[in-house]
Amino acid sequence: MNKLVKGNLVRGLPSKLFESNQTYVACQKGKQHRASCKSKTKNPISLPLHLLHMDLFGPTFVKSLMKKMYCLVVTDDFSRFTWVFFLATKDETSGILKSFITGIETLVDLKVKVIRCDNRTEFKNREMNQFCEIKGILRQFSVARTPQQNGVAERRNMTLIEAARTMLADSKLPTNF
Repeated sequence: MNKLVKGNLVRGLPSKLFESNQTYVACQKGKQHRASCKSKTKNPISLPLHLLHMDLFGPTFVKSLMKKMYCLVVTDDFSRFTWVFFLATKDETSGILKSFITGIETLVDLKVKVIRCDNRTEFKNREMNQFCEIKGILRQFSVARTPQQNGVAERRNMTLIEAARTMLADSKLPTNF
């Protein structure tokens, strides 16, 4: 009301200051969009490779020069370091994951404890079940058709796609690339 009075925006409005000494809780709650969540003060993950986020996206619109159409993205929750693997078919996922996990555990001398991924068949098959059981890896699956629950991997996918688009646009290559 004070803005209307000062700006003389309404005809016939008396020129007095309107004061409100109390705040109305109901008004504040009515304007609130979402209850605020407390942010985590400490990350419960204290070692690299404790939790890995995984996602497979594709098929892409254009095949790569090596005929790859899918992209497997693995992100470490502790460091947010990301590994990207290019695949021709979804069937290659299990083999690549098995060799990656075995190799990275040997290289870093730490064990993968938890894998978080979506609820698709490339991560839920007999081969992956046996491998994770032998290695003692716990798997956490998101609910089907809810990519929001696999947020770390989905955001990383978007970052990679945007970076690739930016580099292609900057390189001035033909559009078929």
